[in-house]
Amino acid sequence: MVCVLNWGLGHATRCMPIINQLCVEDVDVWIASDGDALLLLKEEYPQLQTLELPPYQIEYSGKGMVQDMAFQMPKILSAIRKEKKILAKYIDQYQFDAVISDNRYGCYSKKTKTVFLTHQINILIPWKWLQFIVRKFNKRFIQKFDECWVPDIEGKQNLSGVLSQGLDRVKFIGVLSRMTKLRVPQKYEILVVLSGPEPQRTYLEKRLCEDLQSLNKRVILVAGKPQEGKGNTMISNIERIPYLTSKTLNQYMSASKIIISRSGYSTIMDLAKLGKQAILIPTPGQTEQEYLAQRFYDQKVFLYQKQDAVDILKALEVIDAYTGVDKSINNQILISTISCFLNEL
Repeated sequence: MVCVLNWGLGHATRCMPIINQLCVEDVDVWIASDGDALLLLKEEYPQLQTLELPPYQIEYSGKGMVQDMAFQMPKILSAIRKEKKILAKYIDQYQFDAVISDNRYGCYSKKTKTVFLTHQINILIPWKWLQFIVRKFNKRFIQKFDECWVPDIEGKQNLSGVLSQGLDRVKFIGVLSRMTKLRVPQKYEILVVLSGPEPQRTYLEKRLCEDLQSLNKRVILVAGKPQEGKGNTMISNIERIPYLTSKTLNQYMSASKIIISRSGYSTIMDLAKLGKQAILIPTPGQTEQEYLAQRFYDQKVFLYQKQDAVDILKALEVIDAYTGVDKSINNQILISTISCFLNEL
């Protein structure tokens, strides 16, 4: 059973390589989530069984992740308790041999082997005293699971930086991307790929459309809204697509020169796999995204702009100084991890 957090689409997309490899190993895989993440996974894997988990219902104002999470902590803890009870029911009913949980803290059990998937062991918070407390509780939750998997490579060349440090009992399972590097001709100058919590996702879409309509370039905008269904619309020079399956998005990204997106970790992994240039615009107040955007900006890998200071014309003038990730990324570590994991069950 693969349990996926519904916060943007990144948690769902980075679980796809795991699901794919489990299917290659002839494992009977069930998927559990809620909301847009579950809709996307149902679209990608119509042949697999799916189950509902309670929503965390995280609302994000954009004033600051810490404040938003603090006010919603009772609601989040309630959802964790509910999902733990529902998981116990599912394990009794369907006799799962193992559970892999992407950032769903209640999906652990003593009745079966459980794995916690995360790149955020060290949660970044502006206040050091609070950061210490939050990290302590985060690690305590993670240690309830039998294993902790980090979607990254170990060492100085990793993508997650300080985020994945601070816990001894972890397995680095390689960079998880649903993308495959394709050799296709360039068809699009700019591809915008949106995701993340509302209302900030919608705000950024409107802000980008204002800038992009002034360009004499064809732009593709993937809104990351599975619930809108299918149906493209034209807004001046911008073709807006509600969402794309992984295979089609892979083709669009491969055929695009520049990607504009949030700086979520799953997006970073996709960009690294494809070796693409990108303009990263972190969700305001999300410390993880701000850290990653600044980290790769300092390394001259990806260009970074703040949401309230987006200037695409200016970005295009300097984008060639930011070359993207220059490394070969494959699935060999993940294949080895899954094989060992299954042998131990």
